Amino acid sequence: MANIFDLFKKIEKKEESTSPVSFIIAGLGNIGKQYERTRHNAGFMAIDAIAERLGVKIDRVKFHATVAEATLGDTRLLLMKPTTLMNNSGVAIGEAAAFYKIAPERVLVLVDDISLSPGVIRIRRKGSAGGHNGLKSIIASLSSDAFPRIKIGVGQKPTPEYDLVSWVLGTLPVSDMTLLSERFSDIYEAASLTVRGEIDTAMNKYSR
Repeated sequence: MANIFDLFKKIEKKEESTSPVSFIIAGLGNIGKQYERTRHNAGFMAIDAIAERLGVKIDRVKFHATVAEATLGDTRLLLMKPTTLMNNSGVAIGEAAAFYKIAPERVLVLVDDISLSPGVIRIRRKGSAGGHNGLKSIIASLSSDAFPRIKIGVGQKPTPEYDLVSWVLGTLPVSDMTLLSERFSDIYEAASLTVRGEIDTAMNKYSR
């Protein structure tokens, strides 16, 4: 005969797994092995690291993305990697936000930033796209720029004349990849604080 406490644990676990999603964390990038370690895929790398910390794998197809659900504290999360290619990221994120009726303020975006040195991160409560096409797409889909984002530095072009597309789709050198990887733990902690409504603490502690 099953222990009554074990039965309660099973019920609690079932209730937790079916709790409604109330926060989205989306990492931006391009699908395909040829893009895996490119500068533009820093967001994908970061969201994969967060998923690993939360013990889930982002592999379910939904909302023009691969997704996973996870729980952080008492918040049910949707982790997303849009499969629309970078410039149409908003299609996936907008669809998910509409489905779960989630306000832009509860959509955290992890995105590469060529104005920051490799390994530097900046946390922002809201803001313009800053020339980033993925962010432009999200702003258009959500009809708002009031969503938080963690900008992940991937380094500036070596010269002003250097082709931007070639730069962001270029493979990260091992040294730069190491600098990024060393910040994944900080990105996880910053994301956790943001989910808990403590973005000011995240900005003060991890924007460096």
